Amino acid sequence: MNFRIVKDKLIANTMLILSISSVSFVFLIGIGLYIRAAPLFEEHSLFSLFRGSDWAPSKNQFGFYPFIMGTLWVTVIAIVVALPLCLLTAIYLTEYAKSGIRKVMLPLMNILAGIPPVIYGVWGIFFVVPIVREYVAPRFMEYSSGYTVLTGGAVLAVMIFPILVSIVSEVLRTIPKELKDASLSLGATKWETIRKVVVKRALPGIVAATVLAVSRAFGETIAVLMVCGNVPIAPASVFDGGYPLPALIANNFGEMMSIPLYDSALMFAALLLFVIIFLFNLISRIILNRIEHKYSS
Repeated sequence: MNFRIVKDKLIANTMLILSISSVSFVFLIGIGLYIRAAPLFEEHSLFSLFRGSDWAPSKNQFGFYPFIMGTLWVTVIAIVVALPLCLLTAIYLTEYAKSGIRKVMLPLMNILAGIPPVIYGVWGIFFVVPIVREYVAPRFMEYSSGYTVLTGGAVLAVMIFPILVSIVSEVLRTIPKELKDASLSLGATKWETIRKVVVKRALPGIVAATVLAVSRAFGETIAVLMVCGNVPIAPASVFDGGYPLPALIANNFGEMMSIPLYDSALMFAALLLFVIIFLFNLISRIILNRIEHKYSS
């Protein structure tokens, strides 16, 4: 009996240690990035790094404002494009589609999720870029190369589409059938039931799925790098080129490291991306807890 108790405690403590080790990786990554970026802080203030718009490592100028804005533009466009489409697709698959259609659609979603990012980038270059350049941009401005934050956001929206649809569909399937039956029995139409009962009850899960998709969108590199134009200027419209932080790191890491502080600047870009994702997830978790508390009470 004593041996069983000791074995149980040993297993529990082992799992606790492994859990703490897993969580500690997040902090170790942040500490490692900070140590590598620290030399940059000795010569530049955080304010100058955030507000500076000039990127000239050979002149010791490291302005991250264009890269921060490029990241935000691409991510926001991707979510604005993807979220309504994903939500409507998930509603259709869970509430309207026949089983045969679901059996075809869901495997296709898994195939989309498994396509390498570089394929999305090539598709963006040969399909999305010409559409933006020849059909969309001329309606609003005289000329655009097509390599814009709008193109990057559209490609990124397609990339996060499968994960959003899959998670939202699973969340919608967890809504008790009794709730829907009660709404229908009171005279509500099916669409009114979906809008006022199903979606409202599934809101915490939808928010969680959006957070997960945004976290992936922030860090996506290759596809966005190929279609955004990589112009180190803060975008003023959706038809301007951009230079997201992941593209900056991927394009420059390993090159020109003989320049002082260049390595630290790229490590600061990685640290900045890490902090943005961490804070976004933290704030989203707080909002999600409040939503869950509101609907549980």
